[in-house]
Amino acid sequence: MNKIVGIQFKSHGKVYDFDSGHFVLKKGDKVMVITKEGPAIGCVCGKPQTRSLDVPKRPLKKVFRLATEEEINKYERGCRLEETIYDYCYQKIKERSIHMCLVSVERLFDGSKIVVYFTADGRVDFRDLVKDLVGKFRTRIEMRQIGVRHQAKMVGGLGACGRPLCCTAFLDNFAPVTIKMAKEQNISLNPSKISGMCGRLMCCLNYEREYYERIKKNLPKIGKKILTKQGEGRVIRQNILKETLIVALESGEEFEVDARDFVREGLFKKKPIRSNH
Repeated sequence: MNKIVGIQFKSHGKVYDFDSGHFVLKKGDKVMVITKEGPAIGCVCGKPQTRSLDVPKRPLKKVFRLATEEEINKYERGCRLEETIYDYCYQKIKERSIHMCLVSVERLFDGSKIVVYFTADGRVDFRDLVKDLVGKFRTRIEMRQIGVRHQAKMVGGLGACGRPLCCTAFLDNFAPVTIKMAKEQNISLNPSKISGMCGRLMCCLNYEREYYERIKKNLPKIGKKILTKQGEGRVIRQNILKETLIVALESGEEFEVDARDFVREGLFKKKPIRSNH
């Protein structure tokens, strides 16, 4: 049975799954693969894993073959050339006072095209810049404007949690993230606390949203009166993760009560909440 192998095309870049085919690969091997942009050299960044039977099969591109020494040398020369192109492009952007932020430069393995990634507030006239690049490097130039989230994905870095950015490590698509998600999870709305490196709301606000929504459906809202073993009180806070409530009695006393241990209006016993976590 063929195994799945993770292949990385750029240092600290996203890892893509490929079918190892009949090749016996190990971490650090350089392989040739065929992508939608053409042939490319990638590095095996982990031990090949057997495809689990309980995971739905999805079509994977196969490793074409192991890269030859000549191809590896060509790839390394291309990486050095990308740095040269980046420096030249950055210099020309400054000279021409073009209002854009250069993010990255990618040269296809066969040298047929150079892709320049940049961010900008709006439309940018980069025709003169393209002429400069074509005149210098004698190849086709593609200017590709990206958003700040894609910029963070390409550049990479560490998040507030101390781990590599989710968008760089494993996220394929950017799901919508709203301030409502932070409110529902009782997270401080301080922009510095809920914003990622890209300056947008952190993608991880979306991870536990469904859990909070499901648990909150079974809890009385803040301000609602409930009957507990200690007497009637009003809910003043919720702890979703612990599934408990902070209740204030008419006497002013506050105490924490498990969500299973209170009775609603009409002496209706609250059903226990079962969490999947």
